Amino acid sequence: MNNQLINLLKTRRSVLSKNLSQPGPDEQQLQSILEIAARVPDHRKLEPWRFIVLQGDARKKLGKKFCQIRLKSCDLTTEQIKAEQSRYNHAPTVIVVVFSPVEHKTPVFEQLLSCGAVCQHINLASLALGFNSQWVTNWCSFDKDAQKELGLKPHESIAGFFHIGTATCIPNDRQRPDISQKTFYYS
Repeated sequence: MNNQLINLLKTRRSVLSKNLSQPGPDEQQLQSILEIAARVPDHRKLEPWRFIVLQGDARKKLGKKFCQIRLKSCDLTTEQIKAEQSRYNHAPTVIVVVFSPVEHKTPVFEQLLSCGAVCQHINLASLALGFNSQWVTNWCSFDKDAQKELGLKPHESIAGFFHIGTATCIPNDRQRPDISQKTFYYS
C-alpha cells in the first residue's frame, strides 16, 4: 500500500485563492498537471473537455475584462470593483476547465462526469506536486459574455476555475461527512 498517497488523498483540502501566492507550477509541472488531469475515465475516448491557462498579465487582463462585463448588469461598489479586477491575481496559475460535450451516443451526463474527474485530478496533481489549489465557479462561469471572452463555443460551458499556487496559510480542516450515514449496503 502506498501510505503517502493514501495520506495525500485523506488530507487534501482546498485553500482559498486569496491565500495562494508564488511559487506556482513551472512549465514542466503545469504540463504534468494537465497530463494527469486528462487520465480520467472517458467512455469512448471523446475528451469532452479542454483547458485555458492563465498566467502572468493574462490573469489581470481577464479580471479587468470580466469586471467590465459584470458592470453591464450590476452596480458594484468601489471595493467590489477592486475584488472583481483582482479575482485572478493571487494564484500564479489559473486553469479554466471547459466542458465541451461531443455529439455522440455517449450520454452528455457521462461526458460531464468525465469532465468532473478532470477537475478533481487537477486538484490532486497540484497537491502531489507540492502546490495548493481551489476549484471555483462564480457568476462568470455562467455568464454568456464571460464565456465569449474566453472563446467558448455555444455548446460549451465552464466547469471551473482552478487557482494553483503556494498557500500563504493552511486552513483548519472542515467537518467531513459521516460516511456511515452516507453508505448503504444492498443485500
